[in-house]
Amino acid sequence: MTEPKIIVEEDCGNSPRKHLLKELNIAFAQGNTEKIISYVTDDIVWESVGEKQLEGIENFRKELENLKEVEVAELKIEHIITHGWIASGNGVIQLKNGRKLAFCDVYVFNSAAKNGKIKAIKSYCIPV
Repeated sequence: MTEPKIIVEEDCGNSPRKHLLKELNIAFAQGNTEKIISYVTDDIVWESVGEKQLEGIENFRKELENLKEVEVAELKIEHIITHGWIASGNGVIQLKNGRKLAFCDVYVFNSAAKNGKIKAIKSYCIPV
């Protein structure tokens, strides 16, 4: 599997939390399950709006393993916005099969401290 092309807008890494979310999104595109798992709490809740909601680290891990079948050709991270416990990021993913998806993820951390972990993710994903 070839590594996806990664494009990150300049303002997406100028704080510790923005850097974490940039690295998280890159890990998603690369299918790096262990790195993704390192950023979340054991009681993580991940909701894909209109599709499903997963609860707990093991269900999250299984879903990440299933997503490895989807090969990403390019990830463009457009914006990452952080404020206290809440953050969001958006961009576009180009899959190797030609599909293109716009995404926006909203993250809730377990604390406002810069070393906090993600306890909830709400993902919006639409074909473009």
